[in-house]
Amino acid sequence: MKHTADDFRAALPVMLRPTTYLPTLDLTLANMTTPQAVAQLLAPGRRRAFFVNAHCANVMESDRQYAAALRCADMLLPDGVGVSLAARMTGQRLTANLNGTDLIPALLVQAAREGRGVFLFGGTPGTADLAARNLIRAIPHLRITGTRDGFAGAQDDAAVIADINASGADIVLVALGVPVQEIWLHRNAHLLNASLTLGVGAALDFYAGNVSRAPAWLRRARSEWIWRLAQEPRRLAKRYLLGNATFLARSAIRAVRHAPRAAVFRRTLDITVSASALVALAPLCALTAIAIKMDSRGPVFFRQTRVGRDGVPFQMLKFRSMGQDAEARRAALLATSDREGVCFKSRNDPRVTRVGRFIRRFSIDELPQILNVLRGEMSIVGPRPALPSEVAAYPARAYGRLAVKPGITGLWQVSGRADIGFDRMIDMDLAYAASRTLILDLILIAMTFRAVLSGRGAH
Repeated sequence: MKHTADDFRAALPVMLRPTTYLPTLDLTLANMTTPQAVAQLLAPGRRRAFFVNAHCANVMESDRQYAAALRCADMLLPDGVGVSLAARMTGQRLTANLNGTDLIPALLVQAAREGRGVFLFGGTPGTADLAARNLIRAIPHLRITGTRDGFAGAQDDAAVIADINASGADIVLVALGVPVQEIWLHRNAHLLNASLTLGVGAALDFYAGNVSRAPAWLRRARSEWIWRLAQEPRRLAKRYLLGNATFLARSAIRAVRHAPRAAVFRRTLDITVSASALVALAPLCALTAIAIKMDSRGPVFFRQTRVGRDGVPFQMLKFRSMGQDAEARRAALLATSDREGVCFKSRNDPRVTRVGRFIRRFSIDELPQILNVLRGEMSIVGPRPALPSEVAAYPARAYGRLAVKPGITGLWQVSGRADIGFDRMIDMDLAYAASRTLILDLILIAMTFRAVLSGRGAH
């Protein structure tokens, strides 16, 4: 069975908080999947939420009122690749791109199921009305309780508040643009009866059809800004070209300034070692790829969802050492595991190919994880990244190993690998997480060569 991010994040304990503080923005952002964000936005209680992207961060630098509005919000939702890159600069990883044009429809679908009324406020005259009609057609049972434009209809705050309250709306979507909508809600949300107020920027223009969305493949690549720039180059060139560059430069400076010195050195070590290894081992990787293709059908690389630091999922890379049906056969082989506890290991695993046994013996199958290190998802040294199903079955104390980035090598790997039982592996990983130093990392890297040559526990 293939596990999704939602499957295992739902199984993680409350101790793994669904928020992340980004020193590069000096803001705490929601760090969760879209379904989790929708559930939290609609949870009991009153809530004010805003989306944050690179442009928002730039505006915040010069607008104190806007900055105060963001910091007083109940939820800040990360929007766009710029914010994701800013997180990675400090070794963090955001679970999802919670942009408004994708999240709001999901929110409204759930609101319709719960019978909640929605008020649309903002946009040019007629935009909110057209957006309402389109949303009602697209979402069964959605109840729009009222609309109001963001021009003449927004001139009198008292009239707007009275209109919204009279409509009986549970949710208010405010589309006045950044920073006006955030400042308006910061000043007036407490006067509204609605339980959820949300600043949504240009979302109503999308739903009304005034602005077309980028193709799905471009959205998946988090590059919708390129599409927007192509549509409105004169208006958006400064925001996207100069603004994005300014944001990333500022984020990089703050990342270095705020990062603990050991973290900077550790990331430098990761990049230096992994980049050097990638160049030095390129011929071996090429030969391995050829051998895999000649030995069995299937792709050269094996991609699998693993659990990273703080429970954030990522796609781990390996050279494929098993047949194509390995995942389908795993459940039937669990009883043959040579290791006690959660993690499955079998010395005589029938799924392993001939080439697979060789590359596993010398840990060659792990080499593609150099790319995971360069991307910031793994470190050279750290606990091995676990499967979602394994994390879901962890005893409480084992979650401590998720406090640091997973690694290619580590204390467990140089001490016997699969010959080490699960409980002892956890003890080693917790000890490393509590006392890791750069000197210890260098020692473990050096010991890895001996462990690889001995092949102890490699199967």
